[in-house]
Amino acid sequence: MTTNLVRLLLDRAEARPGLAIGTLDDQIRLADALEVAAGGAERLRSEGLGAGDRVALVAGTSTDYLIVWLSCFLAGVPVALINPTYPEQLLGQMLDRFDPAIVHTDLADTSFARGRAVRPVRESRGWPVADPFAAPGRDTDRHAIASFMHTSGTTGVPKFCAQSHEYFVRLGGAVAGALGLTAEDRLLAPLPLFHINPLGYGVLGALSAGADALAVRRFSASAFWGQVRRHAITALTLHAPPVEILKRATTAEDAAGHRIRTMFYADGEFLRRFGIPFAVSGYGSTEAAGVTHLRPWSAGDMLPPNASHHGGAGRPDVDWRLTGAGEIQVRETEPGALFSGYFTADGLDPARDADGWFATGDLGELDEHGGLVFLERAAESIRVKGEFVPIPYVENWLGTIDALTDLALWKRTGELVDDEVVLYVVADHVPVECLTAAVGELPAFMRPRFVARVDRIPRDAAAGKVQRRLLPEQEVRQWLAIG
Repeated sequence: MTTNLVRLLLDRAEARPGLAIGTLDDQIRLADALEVAAGGAERLRSEGLGAGDRVALVAGTSTDYLIVWLSCFLAGVPVALINPTYPEQLLGQMLDRFDPAIVHTDLADTSFARGRAVRPVRESRGWPVADPFAAPGRDTDRHAIASFMHTSGTTGVPKFCAQSHEYFVRLGGAVAGALGLTAEDRLLAPLPLFHINPLGYGVLGALSAGADALAVRRFSASAFWGQVRRHAITALTLHAPPVEILKRATTAEDAAGHRIRTMFYADGEFLRRFGIPFAVSGYGSTEAAGVTHLRPWSAGDMLPPNASHHGGAGRPDVDWRLTGAGEIQVRETEPGALFSGYFTADGLDPARDADGWFATGDLGELDEHGGLVFLERAAESIRVKGEFVPIPYVENWLGTIDALTDLALWKRTGELVDDEVVLYVVADHVPVECLTAAVGELPAFMRPRFVARVDRIPRDAAAGKVQRRLLPEQEVRQWLAIG
């Protein structure tokens, strides 16, 4: 196995000089990107940064984003990939905990950095080129931390998951093998790159096979199939929301002439309508090896309605089991397959029991072959447009409205696979104007769409914790639409 991620990338750039990365409208050869990134790595090292330091990348998808990401690997400096749509206050809280030496961003308002050194992502193209083969990251230990991705933060401020070089090399190889990627492929991952799906499955899956790794600045259903045809895309990594959007907003005629032969996220209707012959379903998470289970499907198979939840057999480097309560637990059989732990001020918390098992918080069952089927999150969570809503943050944000005696955030089933966010409130009178103004300051995916006025918020008698799954059982005195 390749010793680390840097050596893997250098090898792929040498083996296929024309290998392209970047956004569809701004593609660059991997070899050229590595030379520019090596210049960025020299800059980081000249500023005194090394393996014991940290950098944060708070930006939207762009080719410059990928170059900055590469520069951190080449410098041997771990980098945290952070959702730039989070509110300034939440970003500031996350950075205070993570405490990076430098923040790379494309945001105009950088107050969230709270006095830390800020570098515009766009500056990357101005870095002088350097020799990536001489970069210190080339000799990084394979188990050293390469990157951090944050959790959803459904029970507090999002936590940072540490991912090693070994983690990424194993993940990329597993996805490339399951999708059957080759150096002839051009893979498109049209989702924000701070997620494990587009970056781990998409970019690193493609690069592991020597395939082109491409992204888009922003997903657009109306432009999607035209982009796929124009750029000769042969492979995709998607997840539930864009799949459902494309099924509703586009037709087989829109997709006619595409060259896609394989994709991640198995959905029978999608494959049949758009003429895609092969797909892979899976199960995993940022903590759980990125993806621990991968199951191939052909369009001719009788895919069940929940095919995307079928993980099938586990990866050979990961063991798994279901507890008596049905919770999925995983354990690495090879060091580095799972994440390295949660970042804390005192070091990494591996979050395993004495026997090495990681409790995922997800529920599952066995299929007819003894493989894994994911059912749902055991913990309380709300997901909108692929993003988990940070429940405590939104509740705290809206909890400053004096007219609300009590409140709790929960969900109901939306029109697509997304949840609809519902705010349950106890109040003599719902202050609609105040709520609308406060909700309008939140990112779109965090905004409650409806307010339900109830007599009480069900809470645990001992700890006072909201019993969210009992909220739909409350008698609603008044329903209001906001936003």
